[in-house]
Amino acid sequence: MVGKIVAVCTSETKGVQKTDVKKAYLKKEWGLEGDAHGGNWHRQVSLLSYDSVVNFNNQGAGVGHGDFGENLLIEGIDLGNLPVGAVLELGNAVVKITQIGKECHVRCQIFYKMGDCIMPKEGVFAEVIEEGEVNVGDIAKVIA
Repeated sequence: MVGKIVAVCTSETKGVQKTDVKKAYLKKEWGLEGDAHGGNWHRQVSLLSYDSVVNFNNQGAGVGHGDFGENLLIEGIDLGNLPVGAVLELGNAVVKITQIGKECHVRCQIFYKMGDCIMPKEGVFAEVIEEGEVNVGDIAKVIA
């Protein structure tokens, strides 16, 4: 499966919407440099399928890049249906999927507006296994 990176998003604090910074460095045992969510744990990088966001917006959500708190928006790959352990090449970096979905402890503005949120079911988390820069427009490819 091949797709492309649509957004590269970071934030300085946890639990907030992220800003599309267009490019960032994926650091091993950390995640995206400059992102508060990074650290030496299994959820270093969060990914979301761009196609899911488009479908959600078609229902009236009106969300933009980073609004779900995702680091990377990927077009053309159904990330939520990949198995844990799948490996993706993102630009010149490589990540391994460690978790699909998450429990939201606090309801976000998106949930209150729409009565639903896609991140708990379709948000994907990964750890960096090969460092490298990721840029909007880079190829995203499932390699294992």
